[in-house]
Amino acid sequence: MSGIINSVADFASSTGFAQITVPMVIMWVVSFVLMFLAIVKKYEPLLLLPIAIGALAVNIPSVAFYDGGWSIEGMFSPTNGLYYYISQGIHLELFPPIIFLGVGAMTDFGPLIANPRTLILGGGAQFGVFMTMFAAVALGGFTLGEAASIGIIGGADGPTSIFTANKLAKHLIGPIAVAAYTYMALVPLIQPPIMRAMTNDAERKIRMKALRQVSKAERIVFAVMVMIVCVLVVPDASALIIMLMMGNIFKEAGVVERLVKTSSNELMNIVTIFLGTSVGLTMSADIFLKPQTIMIIAMGVVAFGFSTFGGLLLAKIMNKCSPKNPVNPLIGSAGVSAVPMAARVSQVEGAKYDPQNFLLMHAMGPNVSGVIGTAVCAGYMISRLS
Repeated sequence: MSGIINSVADFASSTGFAQITVPMVIMWVVSFVLMFLAIVKKYEPLLLLPIAIGALAVNIPSVAFYDGGWSIEGMFSPTNGLYYYISQGIHLELFPPIIFLGVGAMTDFGPLIANPRTLILGGGAQFGVFMTMFAAVALGGFTLGEAASIGIIGGADGPTSIFTANKLAKHLIGPIAVAAYTYMALVPLIQPPIMRAMTNDAERKIRMKALRQVSKAERIVFAVMVMIVCVLVVPDASALIIMLMMGNIFKEAGVVERLVKTSSNELMNIVTIFLGTSVGLTMSADIFLKPQTIMIIAMGVVAFGFSTFGGLLLAKIMNKCSPKNPVNPLIGSAGVSAVPMAARVSQVEGAKYDPQNFLLMHAMGPNVSGVIGTAVCAGYMISRLS
């Protein structure tokens, strides 16, 4: 009888059940919340669902998925598993530029070219990046490199946050990536209260002048010139800027449809799966439940809020300077880099007060300028602090 009991005990100790801890169960709950937001609330499920699954997977005791695997000879050994190698796309800086290639292939720079002053709104949204950087140093005790990496979360640009953290604070890639992508997905939840607090009914109903048609030549020349100027000014951001503009030139050229389709669909989808789950895999209980991680996540939402506030405030200032050609301040919130989520939020909020007011294309101007602006900020910080 005792032999049977010992056998059962030995078997139980060899299963994953024996290794479950309370922090792991807490992270399961966090993962379930993320799944709920992705599946039920539909908050950017393409991002949030892979992150949630990765977070759940890393907190289930397992073998051969991340920490272990099978050798070529067929023997189990402590070699690294499947997702150890896939997640190297983050550490080797492969995923962020590839994501930027896909973003460029899907993005229309026409609204920005047609209304260049919206570039200023994209710059205004970087307010949160620098505010959070200074706060992280002064209040959180972080180094300048760590603080700069945390501040980039305010740009609501996941790939740029990962790219910057990999250069300046490798040990913080996990919490920074989680915060950046989570807040990107929660744009429809975080931004509207700030937008309503910063504007009145009359401002929300402002109808902007129709945008002019932008020619193919203008679009291609714009992409080429932005690539040249930005890379010369901030060489450290060249990997992001070049890939972004390459994707856009593919799109606007009209002669490489297969490349555009691959960049914006198949390649983008594959990298999104791997990047999302890799980010989720950084959410192990022993890392995620540390006070430092909680502080980074808290500072991330503050950064995001200040970036939204900065774009809205600058739009209101612009209207004071040019009252005869006002902009709807709601598009100022689209200056964060979450393309096209932030622009859609501007449209939805504006439509609540004037259903016939179409702000989406106007909001795409600051939205795409925010992508460029955050990448430039990241390049500047990397050049000064690395």
